[in-house]
Amino acid sequence: MIERYTRKEMGRLWEPQNRFGKWLEVEIAACEAWAELGKIPKKALEVIRKKAGFDVARIDEIEAVVKHDVIAFLTSVAEKVGPESRYVHKGLTSSDIVDTAQSLLMKEAADIIISDLKKLMAVLRTQAFAYKETVCIGRSHGVHAEPMTFGMKFALWYEEAKRNLDRMERARKAVSIGKFSGAVGTFSNIPVAIEEKVCKKLGLKPEPVATQVVQRDRHAEYLSTLAIVAASVEKVAVELRHLQRTEVLEAEEPFAKGQKGSSAMPHKRNPVGCENLSGLARVVRANAMAAYENVALWHERDISHSSVERVIIPDSTILVDYMLNRLTGILSGLQVYPERMKENMGRSYGLHNSQNVLIRLTEKGMTREDAYALVQKNAMLSWKTKKEFKTLLLKDKEIRKYLSAGEIGDVFDLRHYLKNIDYIYERVFGKTK
Repeated sequence: MIERYTRKEMGRLWEPQNRFGKWLEVEIAACEAWAELGKIPKKALEVIRKKAGFDVARIDEIEAVVKHDVIAFLTSVAEKVGPESRYVHKGLTSSDIVDTAQSLLMKEAADIIISDLKKLMAVLRTQAFAYKETVCIGRSHGVHAEPMTFGMKFALWYEEAKRNLDRMERARKAVSIGKFSGAVGTFSNIPVAIEEKVCKKLGLKPEPVATQVVQRDRHAEYLSTLAIVAASVEKVAVELRHLQRTEVLEAEEPFAKGQKGSSAMPHKRNPVGCENLSGLARVVRANAMAAYENVALWHERDISHSSVERVIIPDSTILVDYMLNRLTGILSGLQVYPERMKENMGRSYGLHNSQNVLIRLTEKGMTREDAYALVQKNAMLSWKTKKEFKTLLLKDKEIRKYLSAGEIGDVFDLRHYLKNIDYIYERVFGKTK
């Protein structure tokens, strides 16, 4: 059956309750750091830890008046804490909290996506070995090229997923950055020790030099990585969509009991899951473009990036999480038709051996230009007359001057194309025995 997306972990990550919860976590960590420096009374810190909280509805109510989300948040917290709230947000600017909390959220989102990639890779590996020896025709420009195995497609996708895993881990590191340097990054009202202490508590690295914000090239790298992951998902989806075409039909998406493919035509079994993935990849790529636009801000900051990020970061992480899970489900239940692969390979009358014939002729002394012309002549005749390429070669007197019947037969040995599959698999998966 088609994998339905039911996981809500990523969605909950970006809900207001959790987002404001991260703001509060950052604020309390800053208070703890101030207390360690003796700048906040320990009793006040105890009260803050015990009473600090917020109410999302109340924040919305306050923001409707003050038109500032961080001030609304701090007011809601102050209402819970009482007089000791005067120590909350000491020496900080809004971006110290918002950007640092966003880094924590992006880091957690990256962890989910990294887990998704590993699950996808496990399925790709399983399918690569399941179809390691399943012969199919390779295609270039959509036209028959030379034989390969169906498992090699999965091995290729597995290797790309490995690269995406590396990219995602690098992107996670790039955004695991905190900033507590005040209004324009000069530490004018906050000791440098605060930033060091808070970042260590939160598992982040300090931004080496900041303006009022964590620099947005980091976010652009993160969104770019998500776009590459989405593009890789689309790459698999496009291949499966082609393989499900009626004229090809070498593989199909799972088709659930009771599922219907068309409101008009009961016979239809459409690759809707893969088409869905192709479409969503466009959204993630577009979001990456918006992240590039956020890199350049006025002077030490403006907030043109803020409204954009409220959309593109949650949306892209949620979409990529969805896409990876849906693709994993599709590949787990993929319907594969090896007999159809053999049938399709026969549709080009053995022409996939043309390069091998060309090479054998040059090895026997014929110039490459003459050999190419001779092989192409027979290949075009095979297409036109729908006769087997091998039969035409055996009848061609010019070719028979160079190649015996036995040598032509050797050219058509399928094992020639599969002799290095083990070598390729070892490069991708390592030694498996």
